[in-house]
Amino acid sequence: MQFADLRLSEPLLRAVRAAGYLSPTPIQSKAIPFVLDGRDVLGCAQTGTGKTAAFALPILQRLSERSPLVADAAVDSTTAGRVNEHRTPLAERQPTSQSSRRRGGSGSRGRIRSLVLCPTRELAQQIHDSFATYGMHTGISTTAIFGGVNQNRQVRALRAGVDVVIATPGRLLDLMRQGLLSLAAVEVLVLDEADRMLDMGFLPDIRRILAEIPRQRQSLLFSATMPPPIRALAGDILHNPAAVQVARVSSPCESVEHRVYHVGQTQKAPLLVHLLTSAADARALVFTRTKHGADKLTRVLIRAGVRAAAIHGNKSQAARTRALKEFRSAQTPVLVATDIAARGIDVEDIAQVINFDLTPEPETYVHRIGRTGRAGASGTAVSFCTPQQRGDLRAIEKLLRAPLQRAALPASIGELKRQPPRPAPERAGVSKTSDGAGRKRTPRRSIKRSGSRRRWSRSAARARCASVQAT
Repeated sequence: MQFADLRLSEPLLRAVRAAGYLSPTPIQSKAIPFVLDGRDVLGCAQTGTGKTAAFALPILQRLSERSPLVADAAVDSTTAGRVNEHRTPLAERQPTSQSSRRRGGSGSRGRIRSLVLCPTRELAQQIHDSFATYGMHTGISTTAIFGGVNQNRQVRALRAGVDVVIATPGRLLDLMRQGLLSLAAVEVLVLDEADRMLDMGFLPDIRRILAEIPRQRQSLLFSATMPPPIRALAGDILHNPAAVQVARVSSPCESVEHRVYHVGQTQKAPLLVHLLTSAADARALVFTRTKHGADKLTRVLIRAGVRAAAIHGNKSQAARTRALKEFRSAQTPVLVATDIAARGIDVEDIAQVINFDLTPEPETYVHRIGRTGRAGASGTAVSFCTPQQRGDLRAIEKLLRAPLQRAALPASIGELKRQPPRPAPERAGVSKTSDGAGRKRTPRRSIKRSGSRRRWSRSAARARCASVQAT
């Protein structure tokens, strides 16, 4: 099948060809016809299967072919993004019904006609880039709204007028509370990575946003997994949806080789350095459990001569964007990331994904390794499993329905397990009881633990109290 077989318009086909795509992926070939027909869609597909194009292409076509729907002037007489002089609390405002809307009119310019909600800044930027790429010949304008950066540029884009907004829930709600945008004209709603938004606690925010969108709309929900809360949300917002599932829920890519090293905690960093230096300049995505762990591990890799950068929620947006750009260009071939920050990392030719900290959630393992072995290419998923994580490993193998291939530790790494911890080195000519200049210093710890010192302190305290009482 070719993209031309999906009834896409010529401007979109030109953009797809310019981007280098020839044939649609399974999720695209199944979802695009339903979206073009105006059906609600419940899509289940893992990361890296082409979900973004599955909704971006048909949305662009529908918006470019149809006249915009305009909300009643009494509800919002300003252009999109203009500050309302009399702000009504968000909870008190009611969505405009379809019956109170009309087609056409000069006031329609700049209205937000499609809203895409996603969990992270990186994913929002990636989706925005995809809309801009595919819609270059359509005249449809888009912008991305997310936190971690100054809102002024985003507000200016809204005031200039946009058709499609890609947003994270927190920043979108913030701008709505400020009266800087209206969702009264939204025709198409997309919830992408719905399971991750649930994990991140965005469900209450999503429901607040849904209350501001017209009920008469087209809704698309995409998720890699379908836990009960996501199915309940889908039941609330989707009407007679077309179900699109291209693989078993949480199934891994078949072109990825899975390996596991059974290691002690002290062996993990040396083993990682060994693996990365053995495959110099090959792109690798390394996952850690915490932000602090990502920073610490990045410093270890840099000291070992490995070009690496960290990406996580505590990094500024500028730092995250720079790290991702350098990773894409292979200027920095190793990216150390947390799970949440990795959402939206869509980089070609990632040779291996390394689970430095094994995840206790089997579905998260599938999300992680979905960044390698894309588009039929081969990839490697490497996991470090400590004795305390054997249960997590069994849960992953149960989900995969196959054991991970056990890899033997290199001899130099295996020796680390039997070596006792080394004492801190002393500088020549300086004793433990001297300072940097060789001067004698008092061992503070011994003073603190001295019984005579404590008795003297209590005696001195009593004497001082007696002196105060006497006066």
